[in-house]
This record gives sequence, structure tokens and C-alpha cells, in this order.
Amino acid sequence: MLANILLGGMISFCVSFPTDDLALVQKKQDVQGVFQGMSLLGDSLFTMVDSAALEKQLKDLSEAERQYQEDSTLYNLIWVGRREAYLGRHDLAIQTFTKASEKFPQSYEALRHRGHRYISIREFEKAVADLNEASKLMEGEEIQIEEDGIPNKLNKPLSSVQFNIWYHLGLAHYLMNDYDKALLAYQKCMEVSVNDDLKVATLDWYYMTLMKLGRESEANELLDHVHADMEIIENDAYHTRLMMYKGQVDEDDLISGDLNSDQGKLQYVTQGYGLGNHYLRQGQVQEATETFMRVMKTNYWSAFGYIASEMELAKLKNE
Repeated sequence: MLANILLGGMISFCVSFPTDDLALVQKKQDVQGVFQGMSLLGDSLFTMVDSAALEKQLKDLSEAERQYQEDSTLYNLIWVGRREAYLGRHDLAIQTFTKASEKFPQSYEALRHRGHRYISIREFEKAVADLNEASKLMEGEEIQIEEDGIPNKLNKPLSSVQFNIWYHLGLAHYLMNDYDKALLAYQKCMEVSVNDDLKVATLDWYYMTLMKLGRESEANELLDHVHADMEIIENDAYHTRLMMYKGQVDEDDLISGDLNSDQGKLQYVTQGYGLGNHYLRQGQVQEATETFMRVMKTNYWSAFGYIASEMELAKLKNE
């Protein structure tokens, strides 16, 4: 079974940032594991799986494999790929979603998930191709609620496949610095952002995209949709960032916590990109760079805030 080939060590990564005019250096770490892709800073990304620490996730994958063997549906095959991705094995997940796409050629669900994992390994052009095709296949289909891999505190799925296709398509374009196309995707995404959690997730990237395009007045108009008493179940980080953009949360209060703890690291990678990008817009390059570098130190290399921070550092290196 596929779960049997996933055993090894903890999920980790290898990244370096050569000394440049910013005088910032990150030491390259020795790693072992399965190669996943190349970072935007030119270093290798590895995944290793600790069978003890991730016992539940491995059991979940084994159960997903068993269910697919008993009933070879698209739904069950998608869950095999999702469980592989949750273990950091994006390579296996992409293979599984490719199998799903070939076996079910009208499946926009398979392309939605493969596009997401192509983003994880920095294959943005492939992600755009998948998500564009998925958007065509889903046209005219009813909104399809997407189950959560990790349920929220209310055990209530909040997003749809349609939302995730537009959301990830916008992100892929954004990470390629193609802000005009990212904007179009986020405009579509807003149309299927049917609750406050989805709205703040979309508005955050929508706002940053408009700011990248120099359309500050339009970006600030988006903030009229954001208020303190929104009903947020799981996307507190996006809501807090938007409140910072509105001037109702101080920059210093955006991030708190111990970077030596897992919880503190996760909070930082979630909030760090937004704060660093905020500094960058204000011309505070040193503060922005230091913030992005601290995001790098969290090791959460598949998180979107991490990838976006990596993208900004790569641009700063070339300036």
C-alpha cells in the first residue's frame, strides 16, 4: 500500500539565501528525505515522514486506500491524494490526482487538487493550466461543498470546489507576478465567497493584488466590506490582516508568540507574509526582508504565506 513507502523522519526543508546587499544569510540545513521540488530561492525541498509523530495521518491514508480498493470512485481516489498531500508527499498526491484526471476526464475536482499541489512544489505554470481547465469543466455546475481534511471547530465545511479553483488560480498568478490575471481570478472568487470566512480569505489576496498594481484607492474600497464583528470560524488570520490594513489593528499586535514553538511558527507563517508585504509597500525594505526571513525559519515550506515570502525574497535578491 502507498502508506508503506512514506516512512522516514520529520517534514523538513533546505533553503539558503546567499549574502547580498541586504546582508542577510540563512544557513543551509542538512536534510534527508524525498525530493519534492525547488524553492524560489534555488534550493531543494524535501519531505520526510515520522511514522510515530504522524501515526494518525498514516492511518487515515491507509483507510483512504482501503476505501478506494473497495469502491473505485472519483471521490475515494481524491481522498487518497489528499491524504498523501497532508503527509507532505506532494509527489505522490500529484500522481494520484493525475490518475484521477485520466480515469475521470471530466473531473474538475482532480484538476483543482493537482493544481493546488503544483503550487506547493512551485510549478506555477502547471498549476495555472490545471486550474484554468478546471474552471472550464465546472462551468454551469452547481456549487459543490468541499469536505475538510481537518474539520474546523464547528465541524462545518465552509468552502466549495468552485471557490478553491478560483482562489488557487488567483494565487498561482500572484506568485508568478501576473497580477492582472490574479485580479480576474479573485473577482470570480468573490462571486462564490458565500460566507465571512471565504470573503476575508479572498479579500486579503484581492487587496494585496490591487496594491501590487498600484490601484490603492480600489484596494481601500474593498476594506469597506470588512468589519470587526464578522462571523469568522477559521480564517482569523486573514480577518486580522484586513483589520490591520484598515488601521484598526496595530502592526506590532499582528504577530505574537514564540517562534520556538510549533504554534508560534504556524502563526508567524500565516501572518508573516501579510505583514512583510505591508512593510514592503511602505518602503520599509529592511523590516520586510527580516519578516520574510523569519517566515523562512518556520520550515512550513508548503504554506502559501511561506511561498509568497520566498517569492518576495527572490525578487529582492535580483534588485
